[in-house]
Amino acid sequence: MVTYAKPVAAVTGALALAVTLTACGGSSAASDEKVVTVYSADGLKGEKGDGWYDKVFADFEKETGIKVKYVEGGSGEMVQRALREKSNTQADIIVTLPPFIQQAGSKGLLQKYTPKGADQVDGGDKAADGSWTSVVNNYFGFIHNKKELPEAPGTWEALLDGKYENKLQYSTPGVAGDGTAVLIKAMHDFGGQAPAMEYLKKLQANNVGPSSSTSKLAPKVDKGELLVANGDVQMNFAQAKSMPNLAIWFPAKEGGKPTTFALPYAAGLVDKAPHTENGKKLLDFMLSEGAQREVSAVGGGFPARKDIKATDANAIELARLIDGVEIFEPDWADIDENLTSYVDAWKSATGS
Repeated sequence: MVTYAKPVAAVTGALALAVTLTACGGSSAASDEKVVTVYSADGLKGEKGDGWYDKVFADFEKETGIKVKYVEGGSGEMVQRALREKSNTQADIIVTLPPFIQQAGSKGLLQKYTPKGADQVDGGDKAADGSWTSVVNNYFGFIHNKKELPEAPGTWEALLDGKYENKLQYSTPGVAGDGTAVLIKAMHDFGGQAPAMEYLKKLQANNVGPSSSTSKLAPKVDKGELLVANGDVQMNFAQAKSMPNLAIWFPAKEGGKPTTFALPYAAGLVDKAPHTENGKKLLDFMLSEGAQREVSAVGGGFPARKDIKATDANAIELARLIDGVEIFEPDWADIDENLTSYVDAWKSATGS
């Protein structure tokens, strides 16, 4: 049986605290205890128990007898929690989005481990030093209410229109993985920090305000409380199964092409993990051919392994979604090094 906290956030948000963890840290935990603790950004756990995590964790327990204890929150919050617990480690695995997985590595939270199957993961989707590997590929995106707003706005500039006043919201950069992605994409599309901040300052007139949770924005868009919000393809595609008014789109700069970038769920083994061997087994399992074949069919995401060619209905629809969208690769080393200054510039520009 998988135990988990009730989801309260998307790739962002307040930490779900309902999980009871073992009180002891890595040094005193029994090495043969049949448990593994996962700290994860949300999006892969289904609201109705029908997500990729639900299937993979249940299959893993059935095969190994190892129970998965699951703690869910924002990408940045997961890393911050692990940092606070560094002297008394609780997590065995961290799954989070860039740039927070790089941050976990640079802060010494991860130990080197190359899961079985990682040789089939593209070099850009795993750490050169072996400290983390993508387990589900994903892309940044936006959503709109296709009932109230049948056509997507199309461009960043269109979002400045007065009809979006208090009908637009994006999650908080520096806290939310997808919120941070808004900054990354804006800086790319507008050609640098200064023009991006100038634009986001203007956009603030329509922005409802900060949100630590990206996943909480989708229900608001579905109900028409918002017309537009940020998100990511995997999470929003999965949500759209129960939220029929959601549609995914990718903003372009006026006169340019729509763009996006990979925003994978990346997993690393925590340094001094209480159950290191169990953590290794779960990482191997998540990258196994069987689990990877279910990434699209069950989870609405893209397999991390390039040798897995998904052909299910979800995979076909997902491929159609990003067809014609220009995919760029952010300079993650620069973002990891300068994230604080970028977030500070955003706060200054928007008065947040």
